[in-house]
This record gives sequence, C-alpha cells and structure tokens, in this order.
Amino acid sequence: MRQPLLQMNGITKSFGGISALRAVSLRVGAGEVHALLGENGAGKSTLLKILSGAQAPDAGEIDFLGAKATFNSPQDAQRSGIATIYQELTLVPGMSIAENIFLGREPGRASFVNWGRLVDQAQGLMSKVGLEKNPRTLARDLSVAEQQLVEIARALSMKSKLIIMDEPTAALSNAEVDRLFHIVSGFRGEGLSVIFVTHRLEEVMRVCDRFTILRDGSFVCEGDVADTSIDAIIRHMVGREITAMQRRPAPAATEAVVLRVENLSRRRGPEGLNAMALHDICFEVRRGEILGIAGLVGSGRTETARAIFGADPFDSGEIFVDGVSLRPTSPQDAIRKGIGLVPEDRKQQALFLSQSIRANLTVTAQDRVSRLGVFIDSSAEDTLIAEYRKMLRIRMLGPEQIVSDLSGGNQQKIVLARWLALGPKLLIVDEPTRGIDVGAKAEVHNLLFQMARTGIAIVVISSELPEVLAISDRIITMREGRVTGEVQADAANPEMLMALMTVDAVAA
Repeated sequence: MRQPLLQMNGITKSFGGISALRAVSLRVGAGEVHALLGENGAGKSTLLKILSGAQAPDAGEIDFLGAKATFNSPQDAQRSGIATIYQELTLVPGMSIAENIFLGREPGRASFVNWGRLVDQAQGLMSKVGLEKNPRTLARDLSVAEQQLVEIARALSMKSKLIIMDEPTAALSNAEVDRLFHIVSGFRGEGLSVIFVTHRLEEVMRVCDRFTILRDGSFVCEGDVADTSIDAIIRHMVGREITAMQRRPAPAATEAVVLRVENLSRRRGPEGLNAMALHDICFEVRRGEILGIAGLVGSGRTETARAIFGADPFDSGEIFVDGVSLRPTSPQDAIRKGIGLVPEDRKQQALFLSQSIRANLTVTAQDRVSRLGVFIDSSAEDTLIAEYRKMLRIRMLGPEQIVSDLSGGNQQKIVLARWLALGPKLLIVDEPTRGIDVGAKAEVHNLLFQMARTGIAIVVISSELPEVLAISDRIITMREGRVTGEVQADAANPEMLMALMTVDAVAA
C-alpha cells in the first residue's frame, strides 16, 4: 500500500441493539483509488457516514493525515479534507453551477459576494473536471453526468485530500463513465485519494488500485486489485459461490399475448418530462415470458414504459391487454387492468421513504388487508408482510421499520412485493438491479423467474447488456424513440445488441 492517508481501526456501531459494524478496519493510501465493497446491508454506508461525520462510532479510532481525528459533523470532515459525493446528488436546482460549487463559501467580504471572483474560480475548477458549460447555468438544466462533475468540482474547491464517491456511475452512459474514470485516474498524480463504492465489479478492475470487502458488518479482507479476480471478490462479498449473471431457465411455452403495443407514438415535448419522441413502437409480450428492452440512455425505453403505464400521455397508437384496447389516462387505469411498473428510480418514484415497511408494502393490497373495504386489519397486514418477507428474503427489523433505513436491494424487494401482492398480469421493471449488490441481484433475477413461471408477463428494461441477455427470453432494441430490432435472447450477444442499439436498421 502507498503511504497511508486514512486508517480506520476497530470501528463499531449499533442501532437499537442491532450491530451494524463490528470492529471494522479500512486503510487508504495517498493517491489511491480504493474500492469499498460488500452486499447491501454489509455496513458500507454506516462506515462512510462515520468517516464523513454524519454519525459517531460507538468504538474505534480514525487516523487521517497522520493524526488522530474526530469528526462531529460533516462540516468537521470537510474542513479536514474529506468530501462526499452521494448517489443522490445534492445540488440546489435553482442555483447556478458557480453558486453550487461555492455554496456557503462564496468569495467576498461580509455579506457581499464577489460575483466576478465566484465565476472565475468556478470556471477554473470546471475546466479541471472537463465541464464545458457557462458557470451561470442553473443546476436544473444540467444532465446527471454534468451535475456529478459539479459535485466533483465542489469537492476540489474544498482542497480535499479524500473524496468518497457513492455509486458514481449508476446513472451514467458508457461515454460518461469513461470521462469520469479519466478524471478519477488523474487524481492519483495529485496525491488525491478516492473511496469508490460500486456494485459494478468490472469497474473495480478497471479503475481501482486496492479494495476492502465487508460482509454483515464485519471486515472480510483487503488487497490489491491486480492480485484478485471478479469471481474471488464475489466469493468474499457473499460468503458463498454465486454466478454473477445466471441465464434464465427455459420458460414454459405459451402463445397467449398479454400485452400488444401497436404504433405507439408521441411528439417531442419540452425539455424534461416527455422530451423524447416515440415513433411507431410495436411489440408484444406473452404470458409467462420475460421481454428485455435494450437501448442507450435517451433511446426511449423508460418513456415507452411510462406511456403504457399511463404515467405519461401518448399521441397515437394502441395498447391491448388480453386483447382488449386500453388507453390509460393515469396509472390507476393501468393498475385496474393488471399492469404494474417498478420505476428506475425507486427512491423518487416508488417508495414513501419516510413511511414504514408496512405502509409501503400493503398500499396496493388494501382489499386483502381491510374489512368491508374500510377498516384496516393489522393481523392481515402482518400475515401479508411475513409472507413476502420469507418469500423474497427481505432483511428487515420488522414491519414498522422506516423503509429508507433498508439497503437498496431490500428496498427493491419491497417494491416488487407490493406488485406481487396486487397479482398483476403484466409487470414492467425498469432497471431492476440498479444500485444493488451481486447477491441481491441474483435474488431479484430469481424472483423475476419465479413470477414468470406463475404466468405473469414481464418487461425488463436494463442498461446492462449481460443482464438483459441473462434474464430475457426475447429482446427488442431501441434507438432515439424507435424499435430497431428483435432477437431471441439465446441467439444474441452483446456485440449484436450494441449494433442494433446504435443503428436504424431493423433486424429481420
């Protein structure tokens, strides 16, 4: 390891008698990109909250820059040279890039901001991270990748020595990931260190120098990335042999068409919602089939799903469910016809984060947990929750636990359980495993397989081509709001799909 920059020793933390960390250690060298790995619920977030000053440890010591350190608040950590870039970006939408970079630290005297210096200093930092925008551009007008570059520029403005990046590539395209990795690699020469949290293990092999693995709140191992493999990392993470991406077992043959989409079209709207036009989208999904939809960011995959679900309007075309025409004007219309949607952003669009597991899981099954359609039967709720807790292997303290306290994988299982309780004919799942670990990913895949075996028609949208290939029976590809191809999954490969995703020709 390089000269130590950070050493966390014996870090222990409990919540309400539940042990989250047990004497965990983490060592990061100067100028090092260090991967912090583990399944959801392994303790990564708790460890990093302690390092960033958001929580205090029950026991253990932190040594930073060669001296003992105690961070009583995030401001303490920032002043000491530790910056955190969270998966949920923290920019103020109505403020400019320059204002966001120096928020609370604006140059000037007393209450007066020196706007010239603010813009000039922001421009210098933006150039350093390759953000080619006017510093006066509002944050709300930036793409996710551009917002992330603003977060990095903000971290650099604090003279940081250590930057924590939590799932930084989750919402980025391949080109944007390449750009981010170029920036991160450049930090090494400046002696700046990065703690890199990701569930995409190929990224660890590509950009990280060393790694630390946690499991169930305990330290498992650390080492050099060059001396390990993805299979070895997976074994350490989950404590058992597991196939990173297991192909779906052969489905039972069926010809019953559950969903048919004919010439679904929508004109281009204003920037933001409905910005992507759709052109004559046609496909069908059969009972018990998993249809994969592959496409690059901006291809219209999510817009198509939202139109089918009634979340966004469309201008022309027809949707048929079990042969009956449906033109949903709201999600309630689609739900009544047996259509469910697991959106790509579960925290913003699917979960009531401040509510309990009970409230989140039973919200679609009121007819099953109420008497006379009016009075909630708590015992029926408990039975329902216990059923899906066991079926989906949800790690939770109990029905009253706040859902935001669950790991990403367990949050996703709550959303899936909600639709299972409704008993849909068709389930559309957008990015089913985004932000969850390898073990939870395999469990979600197996759950989708089980649902298909019960006769549910499933549409899976994923940015990960190996995932689309592994869990789909049939795949359609999209580009710029058009379907560009259709192939059987067992006859496809990533190169074929990428070609169909990047050209206009329709496969025979």
